Amino acid sequence: MSEASFASQNFVIRGADVIDGTGSARFRADVVVTDGRVSAIAPAGRGMGRNVVEASGMVLCPGFIDTHTHDDQLLLQPTLPHPKLTQGVCTVVTGNCGISLAPLLTRAPPAPLDLLGRDVFVHNTFREYLMALDQLQPCINVVPLIGHTTLRVRHVEDLGRTATLAEMSAMANEVAQALDAGAFGLSTGVYYPPARAATTEELLGVCAALKGRSAMLAMHLRDEGDNIDAALKEALDVGAASEADLVISHHKVVGPQNHGRTLETLQAIDQAALKQSVCLDCYPYEASSTMLNAEKASRTKEVLITWSQAYPEHSGKSLKTIAESWGLSLHAAAQRLMPGGAIYFAMAAEDVERVLQHPLTMIGSDGLPHDHRPHPRLWGTFPRVLGHYSRDKKLLPLETAIHKMTGLPARRFGLTGRGTIAPGNSADLVLFDPLEVRDNASYDAPDVPSTGIHAVYVNGHLALWRGKQIASHAGRRLIPSRTS
Repeated sequence: MSEASFASQNFVIRGADVIDGTGSARFRADVVVTDGRVSAIAPAGRGMGRNVVEASGMVLCPGFIDTHTHDDQLLLQPTLPHPKLTQGVCTVVTGNCGISLAPLLTRAPPAPLDLLGRDVFVHNTFREYLMALDQLQPCINVVPLIGHTTLRVRHVEDLGRTATLAEMSAMANEVAQALDAGAFGLSTGVYYPPARAATTEELLGVCAALKGRSAMLAMHLRDEGDNIDAALKEALDVGAASEADLVISHHKVVGPQNHGRTLETLQAIDQAALKQSVCLDCYPYEASSTMLNAEKASRTKEVLITWSQAYPEHSGKSLKTIAESWGLSLHAAAQRLMPGGAIYFAMAAEDVERVLQHPLTMIGSDGLPHDHRPHPRLWGTFPRVLGHYSRDKKLLPLETAIHKMTGLPARRFGLTGRGTIAPGNSADLVLFDPLEVRDNASYDAPDVPSTGIHAVYVNGHLALWRGKQIASHAGRRLIPSRTS
């Protein structure tokens, strides 16, 4: 069929193996879409629609939900092809790790806020940012969070100390205003310098605004290494006290001395889940990526520089190679390169796989779209789970893998009518070849699109067809169920 005929919102996808996002076994069927919603699921060959998409041998599943992104500014930019659409992602959660684009006015954001860009903090309120999203109508759906670190930069006079009671109150008031405007919740990132001085008491004070609001709380732990037990306990305690639906962000353990400790951390999360709402997300790689930190870089076995403001020509090079060429220690070389970004190889494969398999784990890319040479997770996360981990390594059944990307996050974030294929649900759909789907992005070539994703529909509109982006404004800002 022609691309134009696929653009209709009234069509039938015929004869696909439907994996509906619930975790249940696949079944062969026709899925009928009418006016942006799934209108019927019929026996194969019996579905009626104005246009027909022949899908025999393909898998049809709900559109993927990327639970951990830093796409706040990317959504406001026309980008072709879009790195998330090429993977089958129809919805992204923004504002993670305490880093949100609003509310803040500055031309010199401190790291890690500058991971979103430098001259982009132009929204004085969170409502203003949401209005910008509504006006643009991005290519995919958006679930926005407000960031505690952004609020600290806005309200705390000295970032080297904990907030005063007045500053905590100001931040909590901004959280309440953001929730009223349509934020799904709050994120924190006390791992990072601008928020490191925040005490547990400060977090409790700011997160008090979440009480009684059915809000999300996504927390980047204070430490993912030697002190992970205490950091995890802090997050669980804050989540419980704030009565929020807690998400442990990109859960991992780092450093050779800590490899294997996910056995302990996952057990602690399981125990907490008996008493409070808690889940986690992770990305399917053994390397992380964030701001360049000299101390961290000097004690990590392998580090790749993703960008450097002072030495942009060293993007993509290893820190060790750069240090040797300068005749400096790793620490001194990293300091010279800052501010910048880096990829850190500090995880063990068995820990990554253990977290991926855990029943409370959702999938989030944590990609950094504004890095000059980003981590390959920006372009490859979801096909990597489908191809490398599910099909090739047989780490988890395809139905389970898809549930972690669709039905599970939709339920956790309260995305009513999304995440599963069912009559009446929004037609966020992905059609892919289960034998061919794979990630192609690598650390050497991080922006190579994946293969095997044949079509992506966002709210019933064809957004991607055989690697070509068709629609650039099919998405929408989603509204929390508490306010819808």
